[in-house]
Amino acid sequence: MQIYWTKINKIIEETPEIKTYMLDCPEGFTWEEGAHTHFALKGFNAGEKPNRGLIRHMSISTLPHENSIGITTRIKEQCSEFKEVLRNLEVGHEVALFKTHSNVPLKREGKNVYLLSSGVGLATFRPLVLEYFESAENINQIHSLNVDSSKDFLFTNIFASAPDKKFTSQFVDSRQDYYEEVKKLAADKDGLFYIVGSDEFLVQNIEALREQGIKPEQIMLDKHERQKSEFLSLDVPV
Repeated sequence: MQIYWTKINKIIEETPEIKTYMLDCPEGFTWEEGAHTHFALKGFNAGEKPNRGLIRHMSISTLPHENSIGITTRIKEQCSEFKEVLRNLEVGHEVALFKTHSNVPLKREGKNVYLLSSGVGLATFRPLVLEYFESAENINQIHSLNVDSSKDFLFTNIFASAPDKKFTSQFVDSRQDYYEEVKKLAADKDGLFYIVGSDEFLVQNIEALREQGIKPEQIMLDKHERQKSEFLSLDVPV
């Protein structure tokens, strides 16, 4: 397993609780839209066994042509050991990346694409939208729906409806409104539905979509195949 050590080159305060850590691109490090990586802090591999408390599974919120690896995360006042250490890091400090993979690259099958997310989950979708803006080949249109009760919506400069690009974006601040919108979107029986959020959020979305007749193969999750199969095999009445 190759571990890439790299430095923070910029810290962007997206909202009062959300920051993006921009990292230098190490030589040989590659990724595509929808990628996630293992993001580790100094000392994670100092002992005989890795300190899992200093490792997190994070989405990369940038594309390679932006020349920085973006890691966007929410850091609340009361937070884990990992987030506490991360909060105190500054530009120039080192972090590590390893086991990078994409479970949710943009499918180009001539269909409508729906991006369903909660809060900072939108960071996973930022590169997909940028990739779509660069080339809309074999994608009819994209619609993004994000729920965030904090109302501090993320990346509003990119997630802004652009009719000329066949891109629409919706932000809601209540779960009730969110699931009403999901039902409306599921009227498209041929669409592709990408979901990013907590496991509970994934389960609720899968249930809502399946109840509207959306098939498991139309649902994309940021999970390895085995985990994805477990989520999609949930017994939902259709």
